[in-house]
Amino acid sequence: MKNRAKPAYPIASVDHALELATLLVELGPLGVSETAEYLAVAPSTAHRLLAALVYRDFAEQGDDRRYRAGPMLQGADERPSVVLRLRTAAMPHLRELAAETGETASLQTLVGSDVRFLESIEGERLLRVGGRKGRRLPAHRVSGGLVLLAELSSQHVRDRCQHLSAIEMDELLQELAAVRQRGFAINHERAEPGVSAVAVPVRGALGRAVAALALAMPSMRLDPPSIGRSIDAMHEAARRITATISVRADGSSL
Repeated sequence: MKNRAKPAYPIASVDHALELATLLVELGPLGVSETAEYLAVAPSTAHRLLAALVYRDFAEQGDDRRYRAGPMLQGADERPSVVLRLRTAAMPHLRELAAETGETASLQTLVGSDVRFLESIEGERLLRVGGRKGRRLPAHRVSGGLVLLAELSSQHVRDRCQHLSAIEMDELLQELAAVRQRGFAINHERAEPGVSAVAVPVRGALGRAVAALALAMPSMRLDPPSIGRSIDAMHEAARRITATISVRADGSSL
């Protein structure tokens, strides 16, 4: 066993430490810069959090200098997690989607009442939406979140979004019914002024939505023709991701 030095500083945020432990299990090995990006903290803060987890055996550093889940997480990193498999399967299709449309493509999953941006590939247009990798935003304000919430029962939506008022909840449930019927969601400047997005679900082998695929763009480019083209391209990318995650050598599926 390698020598481990006790960090000379306290953990600034228990929430960050717990989220980091979860990320190590869900995503597999992470470097300092990746950790900083996912947690939206400075690299120095990410390094300190990782060192603290190493000290308590919740993480360990490999010869490649990347960090992985440690003994206290009960060997959770011995096999690829669902999220890691999903990210791996989706990456080439995200790149193709961003290249084809010129807009910023992202892969999102539902975490409580939020969505987490697992991956984000920026389009190549001069005027474009920046990447959101690692960010967490309220699910009811983003297109990917709406797509994923639409897969849940009304009671499950109420349980996840207890912070909404009764009026807001009624409006959300009505919107989710429309999303469920048409198979895609649109966010027009609900999360950020000047930014709009469309999203479709990514389904696993059993037909349930395991993630959302979204395209974000400046609102000036969100018009009916572009929406139609974007949705067609996203549905095709989602089908390809589903085909990839549904075929595994060990016979398992998402």
